[in-house]
Amino acid sequence: MMERPEAARGLEERLLAIMDRKDHWAWPRFTRPGLSRAQLAVHFRHEYRTYVRDFPVLLARVLGQGPPAQARHALAENIFEEQTGKLSLGVAHPDLFLEMMDGLGIARASIEDASIPLEPEAVAYRALLDRVSAAGPWVVGAAVLTIFVEGSVHERDELGGRRAHLPIEEAIRKHPMVMHYGCPPERLRLVRAHRAVEGGHRRDAWAMVLEHVPPEGPLAEAVVSAVAEAHAAWLAYRDSVARAMGIER
Repeated sequence: MMERPEAARGLEERLLAIMDRKDHWAWPRFTRPGLSRAQLAVHFRHEYRTYVRDFPVLLARVLGQGPPAQARHALAENIFEEQTGKLSLGVAHPDLFLEMMDGLGIARASIEDASIPLEPEAVAYRALLDRVSAAGPWVVGAAVLTIFVEGSVHERDELGGRRAHLPIEEAIRKHPMVMHYGCPPERLRLVRAHRAVEGGHRRDAWAMVLEHVPPEGPLAEAVVSAVAEAHAAWLAYRDSVARAMGIER
Protein backbone atom coordinates (compact mmCIF):
# COMPACT_ATOMS: atom_id res chain seq x y z
CA MET A 1 0.00 0.00 0.00
CA MET A 2 1.25 3.50 -0.71
CA GLU A 3 2.43 5.30 2.41
CA ARG A 4 -0.14 7.83 3.57
CA PRO A 5 -0.53 9.93 6.70
CA GLU A 6 -2.76 8.15 9.21
CA ALA A 7 -5.77 10.39 8.51
CA ALA A 8 -5.45 9.96 4.74
CA ARG A 9 -5.30 6.19 5.19
CA GLY A 10 -8.75 6.42 6.74
CA LEU A 11 -10.17 7.86 3.53
CA GLU A 12 -8.19 5.39 1.45
CA GLU A 13 -9.56 2.51 3.49
CA ARG A 14 -13.15 3.69 3.07
CA LEU A 15 -12.70 3.76 -0.70
CA LEU A 16 -10.91 0.42 -0.77
CA ALA A 17 -13.75 -1.12 1.23
CA ILE A 18 -16.06 -0.18 -1.65
CA MET A 19 -13.64 -1.53 -4.25
CA ASP A 20 -13.40 -4.81 -2.32
CA ARG A 21 -17.07 -5.27 -3.29
CA LYS A 22 -16.70 -4.41 -6.98
CA ASP A 23 -17.58 -7.95 -7.92
CA HIS A 24 -20.62 -9.43 -9.62
CA TRP A 25 -22.16 -12.88 -9.39
CA ALA A 26 -22.33 -13.32 -13.20
CA TRP A 27 -18.63 -12.69 -13.83
CA PRO A 28 -17.58 -16.38 -13.61
CA ARG A 29 -19.77 -17.08 -16.66
CA PHE A 30 -17.36 -14.98 -18.73
CA THR A 31 -14.34 -16.98 -17.60
CA ARG A 32 -15.54 -20.31 -18.97
CA PRO A 33 -17.14 -21.57 -22.22
CA GLY A 34 -20.86 -21.77 -22.87
CA LEU A 35 -22.00 -18.30 -23.92
CA SER A 36 -23.36 -17.72 -27.40
CA ARG A 37 -22.11 -14.99 -29.71
CA ALA A 38 -25.47 -13.26 -29.25
CA GLN A 39 -25.00 -13.27 -25.47
CA LEU A 40 -21.47 -11.93 -25.78
CA ALA A 41 -22.74 -9.19 -28.11
CA VAL A 42 -25.23 -8.06 -25.46
CA HIS A 43 -22.47 -7.83 -22.87
CA PHE A 44 -19.98 -6.02 -25.07
CA ARG A 45 -22.60 -3.67 -26.53
CA HIS A 46 -23.45 -2.46 -23.06
CA GLU A 47 -19.80 -2.09 -22.04
CA TYR A 48 -18.95 -0.16 -25.19
CA ARG A 49 -21.87 2.22 -25.27
CA THR A 50 -22.19 2.73 -21.53
CA TYR A 51 -18.62 3.84 -20.92
CA VAL A 52 -15.85 2.43 -23.15
CA ARG A 53 -16.60 4.54 -26.23
CA ASP A 54 -16.89 7.83 -24.37
CA PHE A 55 -14.48 7.33 -21.49
CA PRO A 56 -12.03 9.94 -22.87
CA VAL A 57 -14.91 12.44 -23.02
CA LEU A 58 -15.90 11.73 -19.42
CA LEU A 59 -12.31 12.30 -18.28
CA ALA A 60 -12.08 15.48 -20.35
CA ARG A 61 -15.07 16.93 -18.53
CA VAL A 62 -13.22 16.52 -15.24
CA LEU A 63 -10.09 18.09 -16.72
CA GLY A 64 -12.19 20.98 -18.00
CA GLN A 65 -13.10 21.94 -14.44
CA GLY A 66 -9.56 23.17 -13.90
CA PRO A 67 -8.05 20.91 -11.24
CA PRO A 68 -4.55 21.59 -9.85
CA ALA A 69 -1.57 21.12 -12.14
CA GLN A 70 -0.58 17.64 -10.92
CA ALA A 71 -4.12 16.34 -11.43
CA ARG A 72 -4.31 18.03 -14.83
CA HIS A 73 -1.18 16.19 -15.90
CA ALA A 74 -2.53 12.80 -14.78
CA LEU A 75 -5.92 13.36 -16.40
CA ALA A 76 -4.42 14.68 -19.63
CA GLU A 77 -2.10 11.67 -19.90
CA ASN A 78 -5.01 9.29 -19.30
CA ILE A 79 -7.15 11.05 -21.92
CA PHE A 80 -4.27 11.04 -24.42
CA GLU A 81 -3.78 7.30 -24.05
CA GLU A 82 -7.50 6.45 -24.12
CA GLN A 83 -8.15 8.56 -27.22
CA THR A 84 -4.93 7.97 -29.17
CA GLY A 85 -3.15 4.99 -27.62
CA LYS A 86 0.14 6.76 -28.23
CA LEU A 87 1.60 5.82 -24.86
CA SER A 88 1.19 2.15 -25.77
CA LEU A 89 0.16 0.76 -29.18
CA GLY A 90 -0.85 3.88 -31.08
CA VAL A 91 -4.53 2.93 -31.33
CA ALA A 92 -7.41 4.43 -29.33
CA HIS A 93 -8.72 2.08 -26.64
CA PRO A 94 -12.32 2.15 -27.98
CA ASP A 95 -10.94 1.06 -31.37
CA LEU A 96 -8.97 -1.75 -29.72
CA PHE A 97 -12.22 -2.84 -28.06
CA LEU A 98 -13.89 -3.06 -31.49
CA GLU A 99 -10.86 -4.94 -32.79
CA MET A 100 -11.61 -7.59 -30.16
CA MET A 101 -15.18 -7.78 -31.53
CA ASP A 102 -13.72 -8.47 -34.97
CA GLY A 103 -11.67 -11.29 -33.48
CA LEU A 104 -14.77 -12.78 -31.86
CA GLY A 105 -16.74 -12.64 -35.11
CA ILE A 106 -19.21 -10.14 -33.64
CA ALA A 107 -20.35 -7.51 -36.14
CA ARG A 108 -19.34 -4.02 -35.12
CA ALA A 109 -22.81 -2.78 -36.06
CA SER A 110 -24.32 -4.96 -33.33
CA ILE A 111 -22.09 -3.17 -30.82
CA GLU A 112 -22.22 0.41 -32.11
CA ASP A 113 -25.79 0.70 -33.44
CA ALA A 114 -27.50 3.36 -31.34
CA SER A 115 -30.93 2.12 -32.44
CA ILE A 116 -30.47 -1.04 -30.34
CA PRO A 117 -31.74 -0.06 -26.89
CA LEU A 118 -29.67 -0.53 -23.77
CA GLU A 119 -31.16 -1.81 -20.54
CA PRO A 120 -32.66 0.94 -18.32
CA GLU A 121 -30.12 0.30 -15.58
CA ALA A 122 -27.31 0.81 -18.09
CA VAL A 123 -28.83 4.13 -19.09
CA ALA A 124 -29.07 5.09 -15.41
CA TYR A 125 -25.44 4.14 -14.75
CA ARG A 126 -24.31 6.20 -17.73
CA ALA A 127 -26.40 9.12 -16.51
CA LEU A 128 -24.56 8.95 -13.19
CA LEU A 129 -21.20 9.00 -14.98
CA ASP A 130 -22.33 11.97 -17.05
CA ARG A 131 -23.47 13.81 -13.93
CA VAL A 132 -20.39 13.31 -11.79
CA SER A 133 -18.00 14.04 -14.65
CA ALA A 134 -19.67 17.34 -15.49
CA ALA A 135 -20.55 18.69 -12.05
CA GLY A 136 -18.04 19.95 -9.53
CA PRO A 137 -16.08 19.46 -7.47
CA TRP A 138 -13.67 17.95 -9.96
CA VAL A 139 -12.22 15.45 -7.51
CA VAL A 140 -15.58 13.71 -7.08
CA GLY A 141 -15.73 12.96 -10.81
CA ALA A 142 -12.07 11.97 -10.77
CA ALA A 143 -12.68 9.50 -7.94
CA VAL A 144 -15.64 7.87 -9.65
CA LEU A 145 -13.96 7.61 -13.06
CA THR A 146 -10.36 6.82 -12.22
CA ILE A 147 -10.72 4.90 -8.96
CA PHE A 148 -14.07 3.17 -9.42
CA VAL A 149 -14.64 2.77 -13.16
CA GLU A 150 -11.01 2.03 -14.06
CA GLY A 151 -10.37 0.08 -10.85
CA SER A 152 -11.32 -3.46 -9.89
CA VAL A 153 -12.00 -5.78 -7.00
CA HIS A 154 -8.23 -6.38 -6.95
CA GLU A 155 -7.46 -2.76 -6.10
CA ARG A 156 -6.19 -3.46 -2.59
CA ASP A 157 -3.66 -6.02 -3.82
CA GLU A 158 -2.70 -3.85 -6.78
CA LEU A 159 -1.85 -0.92 -4.52
CA GLY A 160 -0.07 -3.14 -2.06
CA GLY A 161 2.06 -4.75 -4.77
CA ARG A 162 0.67 -8.17 -3.91
CA ARG A 163 -1.14 -9.01 -7.12
CA ALA A 164 0.85 -11.30 -9.39
CA HIS A 165 0.43 -10.88 -13.13
CA LEU A 166 1.20 -13.49 -15.72
CA PRO A 167 3.69 -12.49 -18.42
CA ILE A 168 1.70 -10.63 -21.04
CA GLU A 169 1.95 -13.28 -23.76
CA GLU A 170 0.74 -15.97 -21.38
CA ALA A 171 -2.00 -13.69 -20.04
CA ILE A 172 -3.33 -13.18 -23.56
CA ARG A 173 -3.14 -16.91 -24.41
CA LYS A 174 -5.10 -17.71 -21.24
CA HIS A 175 -7.65 -14.91 -21.64
CA PRO A 176 -11.19 -16.40 -21.71
CA MET A 177 -11.99 -14.72 -25.03
CA VAL A 178 -8.98 -16.50 -26.57
CA MET A 179 -9.22 -19.84 -24.74
CA HIS A 180 -12.97 -20.37 -24.92
CA TYR A 181 -14.34 -18.11 -27.65
CA GLY A 182 -11.71 -18.24 -30.38
CA CYS A 183 -10.51 -14.65 -30.41
CA PRO A 184 -7.09 -14.67 -32.14
CA PRO A 185 -4.44 -13.41 -29.70
CA GLU A 186 -3.42 -10.68 -32.12
CA ARG A 187 -6.93 -9.22 -31.85
CA LEU A 188 -6.62 -8.84 -28.10
CA ARG A 189 -4.30 -5.87 -28.20
CA LEU A 190 -6.54 -4.05 -25.71
CA VAL A 191 -5.16 -6.28 -22.96
CA ARG A 192 -1.63 -5.46 -24.08
CA ALA A 193 -2.37 -1.72 -24.04
CA HIS A 194 -3.90 -1.90 -20.57
CA ARG A 195 -0.89 -3.77 -19.23
CA ALA A 196 1.42 -1.12 -20.66
CA VAL A 197 -0.19 1.84 -18.88
CA GLU A 198 -2.54 0.77 -16.12
CA GLY A 199 0.04 0.54 -13.32
CA GLY A 200 0.82 4.22 -13.67
CA HIS A 201 -2.84 5.10 -14.05
CA ARG A 202 -3.73 3.31 -10.81
CA ARG A 203 -1.07 5.19 -8.85
CA ASP A 204 -2.09 8.49 -10.43
CA ALA A 205 -5.77 7.88 -9.64
CA TRP A 206 -5.24 7.35 -5.94
CA ALA A 207 -2.69 10.16 -5.61
CA MET A 208 -4.99 12.56 -7.44
CA VAL A 209 -7.82 11.94 -4.99
CA LEU A 210 -6.00 11.43 -1.70
CA GLU A 211 -3.69 14.39 -2.16
CA HIS A 212 -6.53 16.81 -2.90
CA VAL A 213 -9.24 15.67 -0.48
CA PRO A 214 -9.01 16.39 3.25
CA PRO A 215 -9.28 13.05 5.06
CA GLU A 216 -12.41 14.19 6.88
CA GLY A 217 -15.15 16.68 6.19
CA PRO A 218 -17.72 17.46 3.51
CA LEU A 219 -15.47 16.83 0.51
CA ALA A 220 -14.33 13.43 1.80
CA GLU A 221 -17.94 12.51 2.45
CA ALA A 222 -18.93 13.65 -1.07
CA VAL A 223 -16.19 11.50 -2.62
CA VAL A 224 -17.05 8.38 -0.62
CA SER A 225 -20.78 8.89 -1.23
CA ALA A 226 -20.29 9.28 -4.99
CA VAL A 227 -18.10 6.17 -5.25
CA ALA A 228 -20.63 4.18 -3.19
CA GLU A 229 -23.44 5.43 -5.43
CA ALA A 230 -21.46 4.42 -8.51
CA HIS A 231 -20.94 0.96 -7.03
CA ALA A 232 -24.66 0.50 -6.41
CA ALA A 233 -25.52 1.72 -9.92
CA TRP A 234 -22.84 -0.56 -11.41
CA LEU A 235 -24.25 -3.62 -9.63
CA ALA A 236 -27.73 -2.80 -10.96
CA TYR A 237 -26.25 -2.28 -14.42
CA ARG A 238 -24.47 -5.63 -14.34
CA ASP A 239 -27.66 -7.32 -13.07
CA SER A 240 -29.55 -5.87 -16.03
CA VAL A 241 -26.96 -7.08 -18.55
CA ALA A 242 -27.07 -10.58 -17.08
CA ARG A 243 -30.86 -10.45 -17.37
CA ALA A 244 -30.65 -9.35 -21.00
CA MET A 245 -28.20 -12.19 -21.70
CA GLY A 246 -30.51 -14.74 -20.10
CA ILE A 247 -28.05 -15.56 -17.32
CA GLU A 248 -29.64 -16.52 -14.02
CA ARG A 249 -28.05 -16.44 -10.60
